[in-house]
Amino acid sequence: MHAPVHPKITSREVFAIAGPAMVANLTTPLIGIVSTTAIGRLDDAALLGGVAMASVIFDCLFWLFAFLRMSTLAFTAQAQGAGEPQEFSAILVRGFIVAGLIGAALIALQVPLAAVTFQLMGGSEGVTHAAKTYFMIRIWSAPLALGNYVILGWLVGQARANLALALQIVINVINVVATVLLVQVYAAGIAGAAIAAVLGETAGFVLGVVAAWRISAGGFAVSPATLFDRAKLMRMLAVNRDIMIRTAALIVVFLFFTAKGARDGDVTLAANSVLNNFLLVSAFFLDGLANAAQQLCGRSYGARDARGFADSTRLVLLWGIGFALVVSVLFALFGPALIDLMTTSAEVRRAARDFLLFVILAPLPGVFAFGFDGIYVGATWAREMRNLMLASLAAFLVIWWALSGYGNTGLWIALLGFYVARGGFQGLRYPSLLRKSFR
Repeated sequence: MHAPVHPKITSREVFAIAGPAMVANLTTPLIGIVSTTAIGRLDDAALLGGVAMASVIFDCLFWLFAFLRMSTLAFTAQAQGAGEPQEFSAILVRGFIVAGLIGAALIALQVPLAAVTFQLMGGSEGVTHAAKTYFMIRIWSAPLALGNYVILGWLVGQARANLALALQIVINVINVVATVLLVQVYAAGIAGAAIAAVLGETAGFVLGVVAAWRISAGGFAVSPATLFDRAKLMRMLAVNRDIMIRTAALIVVFLFFTAKGARDGDVTLAANSVLNNFLLVSAFFLDGLANAAQQLCGRSYGARDARGFADSTRLVLLWGIGFALVVSVLFALFGPALIDLMTTSAEVRRAARDFLLFVILAPLPGVFAFGFDGIYVGATWAREMRNLMLASLAAFLVIWWALSGYGNTGLWIALLGFYVARGGFQGLRYPSLLRKSFR
């Protein structure tokens, strides 16, 4: 019997997924940028710090459950590669059930969750008050935001990247427009920014469900035996558990970074918040390529196509290096002007410029951190991904401790070191995992 012949993975396939994902991802930091700009134009460092702190908390809180998107994408792509399209509806419904349960739990626990989180963040009284206002409103979007993770992962897993792009743009455009109207026109302040986020997630979820319904030929009917297949449920839970632990370690780094900035004062917190938007822009460029890696590597893994898997890895990393260089150059050229656009505070502008070099350098090590994340997710190498992320967290803390006497500079160096560790550890482990998976 001859081995199956698989078509060669090309750059065109990579960009068929990565291109729409990049465009969609680039609209996502616009939410933070517009919120930061809208509040920043009020010329109140406490309000700016409040929206920065609350936005980071939600980024981290929802990010903790990003396994809903990652595992849905990987399992859908693997089902496609294995020729099992009948599994698509079961994957989607399982994801919706988990997203709904988690979202409801977050709403029910909002009061103690807010109390513990803001105590740990350690911001000033003014910053904390503003952040709590934002938190108590936006938390109601939790089931919808997590449901959107499932829908987006399901669509990209089937290589329907253009439809995923359209839904992501709807979410973000509604959020941006509503933020400008509520904050600047109707003077709703930080509450207006939170309401805008809820409106965006709601619209996106409704449209996403309609799109998924049409793709599924008018229904999500799945037999209980298929939906609750023990082997598939146990695999899903194991992968989700490991990705969640991995993501929790990642979140610790960024919460630690924000908390240390907050303890250095409102100006440092606000400056780091402005620069964080630069990191988001570079991250979402690279995450677009990581999405391509997840789909193509997942599909190749499901089809047992070792050559396709290796080709996907090579193309994603090569194109990632090219994009990272472009983004770094753009930050170097236009960074000061963008800082001035996002805040009118002279102190915050000056502080942000002092640390601009770090966000100029960040995309280069980020290529390997994000690229290998996508590769590992596509292959559902979740346990290894978890362990290597925990090792990267340890590296971050060691670097910070060694440089803690240098204040915010030491903190930024530790963050860059974390990027290097993530990509480096996964890159070193990759060859042995590839041999083991396709032997």
